[in-house]
Amino acid sequence: MRYNKIRKMDISNGPGVRVSIFMQGCSFHCFNCFNPETHDFNGGKEFNDDVIEKIMDLASKDYIVGLSILGGEPMHPKNIEGTTRLAKIFKARYPNKTVWVWTGFLVDRDLMDKEVLNYVDVIVDGQYKDELHSFLLKYAGSTNQRVIDVKETLKKKKVVLYEGEEVLG
Repeated sequence: MRYNKIRKMDISNGPGVRVSIFMQGCSFHCFNCFNPETHDFNGGKEFNDDVIEKIMDLASKDYIVGLSILGGEPMHPKNIEGTTRLAKIFKARYPNKTVWVWTGFLVDRDLMDKEVLNYVDVIVDGQYKDELHSFLLKYAGSTNQRVIDVKETLKKKKVVLYEGEEVLG
């Protein structure tokens, strides 16, 4: 597995100041994707234990409220194992900080049986659709995408949309 970049203080991908990692590799290739440089599974840099420790160190700052995992496609079969490992270690180390994930896969169709959901607070799901793009959306790029409260979704066994900034780990 590979990653494209890490942002140590990101304010545009989730609430508050966050550490963000952009995974490398995506098979969706959405038209007008904002990160086409992440599509090639062979690009970027190797994702390993040193990268996870770097993220843990960056997230140790009091002003960091969580981790955002984007792409590329973090839930692609080639990436989901590393995404799961990162989210699991992050939640064990920082149980009161949130994990947000962006994916083109749909939670209720593709991800309900995946271990990674146990360590994620919010998922923005659905492929970006340029014809449905809206600048009014806070965390999604197009109106078909959903911002999902993962803990409530797992509890109720159906998709529950995220209501606001109060969702904490």
